Amino acid sequence: MPRSMTGFGRVEASFDWGNLSWEIRSVNHRYLEPHFRLPETQRQCEPALRDALRKALSRGKVEATLQLHIGRAEERELGLDQRRLEQVLNAVTHLKRTDANLAPVNPLELLRWPGVVVEDSVDTDTLTQCIVDCFKQGLAQLSENRAREGAELAAFIEQRLCAIGEQVAQVRALMPSILQAQRDKLQSRLDELTGQLDQDRIEQEIVMLTQKADVEEELDRLGAHINEVRLTLKKSEPIGRRLDFLMQELNREANTLSSKSVVTETTQSAVELKVLIEQMREQIQNIE
Repeated sequence: MPRSMTGFGRVEASFDWGNLSWEIRSVNHRYLEPHFRLPETQRQCEPALRDALRKALSRGKVEATLQLHIGRAEERELGLDQRRLEQVLNAVTHLKRTDANLAPVNPLELLRWPGVVVEDSVDTDTLTQCIVDCFKQGLAQLSENRAREGAELAAFIEQRLCAIGEQVAQVRALMPSILQAQRDKLQSRLDELTGQLDQDRIEQEIVMLTQKADVEEELDRLGAHINEVRLTLKKSEPIGRRLDFLMQELNREANTLSSKSVVTETTQSAVELKVLIEQMREQIQNIE
């Protein structure tokens, strides 16, 4: 079954050392393009996160944001690194001496300076494992979301395939009468011109013109492509690129059908085929 490239997953978890949350969003993209928003202190997790992502998804632009809180705010006092704070204050004092017009420094901005506030410590390996495990849970949610939307896309495509099949059947049923009418029309015009023309030559010309108007091969290929799309939708691996190629093939046959059209009915069917194919193609851009 197809999977959409659009999805969302969110996981929150609490531990003895604090809590964390992951938000993972994905949209359609030609390749797998991850973007991780991590605290600078947790950049060492990124290789493991990328590996987990590659195992879960093959295409899509993915944005993953980690919110991390070490220690429980209601149980701990705010710890300050006095030496670091003095360094920052000395730097601010020096700047004020250099330029007296500097705006006053907000104390809260001082607290946000890296290293001023001392956070509770936790074992690095333990923290990394918790981050990666929760990320995998978020990926599972995201994958379920993408699978649900993929099922809806598959139903949408199946509806259009049925409509295309109806158009193919309609043209196929009309073709014998269309070809005979075209033959009779050509014969009538030739009879009006002169009775001196070579009858064998006339027959040859009629056969050639009839062959040019015959779209049996195009109808057969349209039917084959419809079957191939249905088979592809049942595959478990990523199928977006293959479906996109099949849309190109379907559109090529619809264009040929349009160019060979000699009556209004087949022209209308060709136009309807193009509309249905384009509707599928737009949705397939979002399939992994």
